[in-house]
Amino acid sequence: MSQSLSLSALIWSVADLLRGDYKPSEYGKVILPFTVLRRLDCVLAPTKAAVLAEKATRETMGLNPDPFIQRLTGLAFANTSPLDLKTLMGDQDHLATNLAAYIQGFSPAVRDVFERFRFTEQADRLQKVGLLYQVTEKFVGFPLHPDTVNNHDMGLAFEELIRKFAEISNETAGEHFTPRDVIKLMVNLLFIEDSDILTPGTSAVRTIYDPTAGTGGMLSVAGEHLLAHNPNARLTMFGQELNDESYAICKADMLIKGQDVRNIVPGNTLSDDGHGAQKFDYMLSNPPFGVEWKKVEKEVRKEADQMGFAGRFGPGLPRISDGSLLFLLHLLSKMRPAQDGGSRVGIVLNGSPLFTGGAGSGESEIRRYVLENDLVEAIIAMPTDMFFNTGIATYVWVLSNRKPAARKGRVQLIDASALWQKMRKSLGSKRREMSEEDIATVTRLFGDNVEAWLATITTADGKTSTVAVPEGKTPPPAPQGGQLKLAPLSRIFRTEDFGYRTITVERPLRDDKGRVVLGQKGKAKGKPQPDSALRDTENVPLSEEVEVYFKREVLPHAPDAWIDDEKTKTGYEIPFNRHFYVFEPPRPLAVIDAELKQVTDRILTMIGGLAA
Repeated sequence: MSQSLSLSALIWSVADLLRGDYKPSEYGKVILPFTVLRRLDCVLAPTKAAVLAEKATRETMGLNPDPFIQRLTGLAFANTSPLDLKTLMGDQDHLATNLAAYIQGFSPAVRDVFERFRFTEQADRLQKVGLLYQVTEKFVGFPLHPDTVNNHDMGLAFEELIRKFAEISNETAGEHFTPRDVIKLMVNLLFIEDSDILTPGTSAVRTIYDPTAGTGGMLSVAGEHLLAHNPNARLTMFGQELNDESYAICKADMLIKGQDVRNIVPGNTLSDDGHGAQKFDYMLSNPPFGVEWKKVEKEVRKEADQMGFAGRFGPGLPRISDGSLLFLLHLLSKMRPAQDGGSRVGIVLNGSPLFTGGAGSGESEIRRYVLENDLVEAIIAMPTDMFFNTGIATYVWVLSNRKPAARKGRVQLIDASALWQKMRKSLGSKRREMSEEDIATVTRLFGDNVEAWLATITTADGKTSTVAVPEGKTPPPAPQGGQLKLAPLSRIFRTEDFGYRTITVERPLRDDKGRVVLGQKGKAKGKPQPDSALRDTENVPLSEEVEVYFKREVLPHAPDAWIDDEKTKTGYEIPFNRHFYVFEPPRPLAVIDAELKQVTDRILTMIGGLAA
């Protein structure tokens, strides 16, 4: 058992004290803030005496002691209370009051974490049920000093605690907690093309941002992934989160990892961007799916109307019922210019942003913007039942404004919906997970930028296995008595393959005698008038000339038709499933008849046996 796992199990043992007085879904509300408090207590212990002395000296001189104290601690925070957790234990009768006073001694950024955890309320509740002393005593006994547990191990242990808390309260966890397998895949896809930062020994500093940070899982896994490959690299983490408790957990996680917590801000990213004009190297997001944006409509429309492309929402606005594409636009606005190194983005979206909305709609215009500006590198279809709060189909979009030469003008689609294994125990709606091998397969296909097939091998006794077969490689042979099925796994398209023009086809209006009605005045004078009842639209691929299409597809059926050029619109859609559909012909009737005959013969034999 790793140190972080055994440490998290030790800390979670406090749940034994809470059982009965607290519901299991409430354990985290006590355990998480107390873990943060104990860790900070240990981190600040070596400089405690010096801090108190410095405070007294500077106050005597009439100076603000904060900058001097922070220089002493070497951290972005301090605690100027004469109390610490050990001294608190010496006054059992006033423990709740003294605990509140101790919290007040922290710097504002740290105090904010405890306020959003509603820590004072939890301490009062523990006091009422007679558990405050026992819980505090238990935490004072945990060895969380940096000499014993470094920031990395402490971060992993805290993440494990967050995961346990999320699993226990999984009815809402999906809103604020993204499954680790999904994050791992996204992080792999984000970093794979940046071999320099992953090379051991390269002392690179990069920024990463999550506008829907939840409990900070995406940021944490990204940091771990980078450190595992290159201990000299450093990721500075930025985030914003709407939900108070998730924000507190995320901020606490960053505190424990030694990150500057001022980079994690509260509030609604769409109506109140907490990171203004900042740009980032990497961005990750799992925004809410299919959630309407009515609450922020006024602010978003105002920015779109007044600022246009100088703001975040210039390309277009999606329908009010689903705001996920607004988060995509928000991320694009945070990209560094390509000449300054550019950015890479990973975002999880549902199926709707791929195809909802016809030519000229907000959704189509946003797709048009990202495709015509060559920002989309790949879209990966994930298995269903992957998230805690929804079983719907989801897609990971990978975007970049610094595409490698081989990807320019191209989009890779990967259908990973069959790459999953059943979980031993379901967590809410999450019944499936991607194994390390599945994640590696998708990462490899993306990294190699190749087309591939998925070979499903079924043995004679019904056992199935799958293997990815890159283009140009020979698929494995079908086993004796079994079968081999091939389906597309990775396909590469030109960006214009997703574009089309919607043309309006008009037919002439006729009078009672069947004669064409001509216009009487203005521009329409002497021209056939259109019959709105016969009006139709056709979608013509961008790769084809409109006139050629019209002559081939329309005129043979309606020789009197014409195109109203003024109504022609350009649209974009990504019909993912259509590109991966494999037609399976029905079995021959003779085979089905033979099977039915076998079944009816068996039934007749059984009936005969009963009658005998």
